[in-house]
Amino acid sequence: MTVESTAAPKPRRSAGTKSTAGKRTTARKSPGTDPELVQLLTPEGKRVKNAEFDKYVADITPEELRGLYRDMVLTRRFDAEATSLQRQGELGLWASLLGQEAAQIGSGRATREDDYVFPTYREHGVAWCRGVDPANLLGMFRGVNNGGWDPNSNNFQLYTIVIGSQTLHATGYAMGIAKDGADSAVIAYFGDGASSQGDVAESFTFSAVYNAPVVFFCQNNQWAISEPTEKQTRVPLYQRAQGYGFPGVRVDGNDVLACLAVTKWALERARSGEGPTLVEAYTYRMGAHTTSDDPTKYRADEEREAWEVKDPILRLRSYLEASNHADEGFFAELETESEALGKRVREAVRAMPDPDHFAIFENVYADGHALVDEERAQFAAYQASFATESDSGSAAVSGV
Repeated sequence: MTVESTAAPKPRRSAGTKSTAGKRTTARKSPGTDPELVQLLTPEGKRVKNAEFDKYVADITPEELRGLYRDMVLTRRFDAEATSLQRQGELGLWASLLGQEAAQIGSGRATREDDYVFPTYREHGVAWCRGVDPANLLGMFRGVNNGGWDPNSNNFQLYTIVIGSQTLHATGYAMGIAKDGADSAVIAYFGDGASSQGDVAESFTFSAVYNAPVVFFCQNNQWAISEPTEKQTRVPLYQRAQGYGFPGVRVDGNDVLACLAVTKWALERARSGEGPTLVEAYTYRMGAHTTSDDPTKYRADEEREAWEVKDPILRLRSYLEASNHADEGFFAELETESEALGKRVREAVRAMPDPDHFAIFENVYADGHALVDEERAQFAAYQASFATESDSGSAAVSGV
C-alpha cells in the first residue's frame, strides 16, 4: 500500500481544448497504470496479488463473488430506470452513479450492520447494501417526502444535498461512538469536488485530533460537475490525509474486490481505535453530473471511451467466467431479476401519494417547539383562507 508519500508529484497538465461543431470539449489524458493504485482485478478481469490487502478477501467464496456482481447489476438497472423516470417527468432530478458501482458496492459490503453510513445524494449502491428499498430512494427526487426512509432502521443517513456537510455529521457521530466505547465505525462518502469544501477540511481536523473511528471514502470520479480534478489539487487526493496526521490510500474504484478489501482494512482500523482513514476510490463518472447536466459541453468523448474498457461490471464478469464461478444460467436469471426490479420501481414511483402539506413541520426538532407550532398555525390559517374565499365567491354567484 502507498500512503502519504513525502515526494511532491509532478503536476498533471491538461492536454488542451478542442472545438467540435461549436461545442467545447476538454481533451484530457486517458487513465493509465498507476503504481499508487491498490488493485486486485485488472480491467481485463485477471486477479493480481497484493501482499497487504489480499488477506481481506482471501476467504471470499464464489457465491459471495456472484453476490457482488448481482449487487452491481441490479444497482445499475435501478439507476437506469430512475434516469428514464426523470426523462419522462416522473422525477424532478436524478444523480446517476453509472460507472461507480464497484466503489459503492465494494465499500458498502465492507460495512457491518452496526456501522453508520453518511452518504451524499449519489450513494444508491451503498443504500442497496444497507438494505434500503430502491423505491424509497426516489421519494425525495419526486418531491413527495424529505428522504423516504428511517435513517436508524439501516444505519444509513438521509441523502445530503449540501456538498461536504455530511462529513461533519459523520465526524461528530464517530466522536460519539468513541465516547460511548462502542465497537463500531462510521463511513462518510463524498466526491472529489467536495474535497475542496471547508467542511471536509474541518472534518479531517476534528477526526484526527479526537481519533474518531471514521473512514472518509472519496469517490474521485474525475469531475466536480464540469471542473476536472487537476484544477482542484496539485497532489493526489489521498495524500491530503498526510497533513492531518492519518493514513490515506488510493484504490482502483472500478475494482470491486479492491474496494471491498481496502474499506475492510480502513474500518478495522477505526474499530480498533486507530482513528480515521482517507480512501480515494479512483473511478469515473460515466454519465452526467445530474439529469440537468450535459457533459458533452466540457469533456471529450475519447476520455469516456478510455474508461469504458475499465467498466466495473464487465471486469468482474470476466473474472467470474474465467474462474468458472458463474455460468450463462446465472447471468440469464440475473437479467430477468433486474428487469423485474425496474418494473417494480417504476410502479412504486407512480403510486407514491402526494404528501400531507403539514408534514413539513414534522421532525424539525426532536421535541415540540413553540415557534414551529406558531408557524403550523399560520400555515393552517393560510390554507383555510382559500376555503373562505371559495365560500364567499359561491355566495356572490348565488346572490346570497
